Amino acid sequence: MLHAAWDVEAVTASELMVASGLSRSTVIGLCDELVTLGWFVEIDGVKSSAEYRKGRPARTYAFHHRAGHVVGVDAGQHHLTAVVTDLAGTVLGSSSRFVDPKTLDDRSRTAAVAAAMGEATRNAGMDAHPPLVTVIAVPAPTDSAGESPAEEHSDFWARMNPGFARHFSADKRVVIVENDANLAAIAEAAHQQRPASFVTLLAGERLGAGFLLDGHLVRGNRGAAGELRFLELVEGVGSSDGLAFMLKQWARAAREAGTLPKSSSLSDVARQDLDAARILAAADAGDLFALGLVDRLADRLARICLVLSGILDVDKIIIAGALAPSISLLVDRTAPRLAALAHRAAPEVVASALGDSVVATGAIEHALAEVKEHALELRPVGTRAAAAESTPTR
Repeated sequence: MLHAAWDVEAVTASELMVASGLSRSTVIGLCDELVTLGWFVEIDGVKSSAEYRKGRPARTYAFHHRAGHVVGVDAGQHHLTAVVTDLAGTVLGSSSRFVDPKTLDDRSRTAAVAAAMGEATRNAGMDAHPPLVTVIAVPAPTDSAGESPAEEHSDFWARMNPGFARHFSADKRVVIVENDANLAAIAEAAHQQRPASFVTLLAGERLGAGFLLDGHLVRGNRGAAGELRFLELVEGVGSSDGLAFMLKQWARAAREAGTLPKSSSLSDVARQDLDAARILAAADAGDLFALGLVDRLADRLARICLVLSGILDVDKIIIAGALAPSISLLVDRTAPRLAALAHRAAPEVVASALGDSVVATGAIEHALAEVKEHALELRPVGTRAAAAESTPTR
């Protein structure tokens, strides 16, 4: 009955009888209980045609979207974003901050995430109540307990996920720690009419992939299905470095080698300012040097897409992350290269429409799904009195 009311403006007792197969008296009793628990609010209804003939006013209910809130956090390598929404996904507050990964130890990174969450919750006016579910996205694989596996030759995963699940669930709150690319895939699926099978490729400083196959997220035994370090073995790729990282590295290397032509609009740009956004903008403006870098990146991206589509048999690869709004030219130049390399129909490569909010959006979607699945195990903030004072919003 709760699920039947979740995504609609209002629902009558008669509609809930049809949805549940229960008698009217049982439905009314359960609705009264859901009102008491804070999940439902009873509203003034109109008579349905059947009930009108019986002279009986329709008992009408709405899901109480302010019965609680959820928090989604994108705990990226360089940037932290926390978002608070109600149970309809309406954003109530947010907080963003840049961080320097070189200066953050485990304790200070955890403190930075906590500060972002606290600020977002205060901005939402919800700091008096704990969230029903918090989802934290990290650029590392995670197991079912939210822990990241140890690496043999690097401590990157450990630095990106210094035990967030253990720390933030210490007060018995529901906290889920999940890989950022997986959450990006969840966000993309939520914004497609018929999500089936596709790859979401996060393409910032590092490459990470989220696999949605036959409508299901694929995580692997240790949550590392989307880790792409095997690309080090792929000819013409050689690493799992991200698209943004490669563009700026190539441009800076050309500056140092003296091969960045004076005719380029990038020649007067300071080395530290030679970033992917500036290079892509120059390419869009017709800068020949920048276009050469985009073509070089298109060759690399085509090989990556070909490997992923060949292994997973998917027809679409979505390039997501902060770079996505700027890569239409890159996508256009990747398509013919991919078609030339493919042994069958090449996958469609598209830019995400969600921009730099894709991971935080996926975290919220995952949190809301968790609330919906386990609602009756959670304790909403709404009581009968609180629900009566609030108008449900969408």
